[in-house]
Amino acid sequence: MAEKVTGPASYFPSIEKKYGKPISHWKSLLKKMKSAKHSEMVAMLKTDHEMGHGHANAIVAHFRAEEGL
Repeated sequence: MAEKVTGPASYFPSIEKKYGKPISHWKSLLKKMKSAKHSEMVAMLKTDHEMGHGHANAIVAHFRAEEGL
């Protein structure tokens, strides 16, 4: 039996379904702005891509943790 995904990654299936792009797409956009603050990254996803706050925050939190930011 697979281990249950928790934390920000638990949102990934619904994000991919709702916005039609893989998580790797969103992370590639964030990689271009690595020096930005968490809130600036969230704002970009919300403003430029009409992403909801919870989904944007989940991707950014996961990305920053992976990158050690």
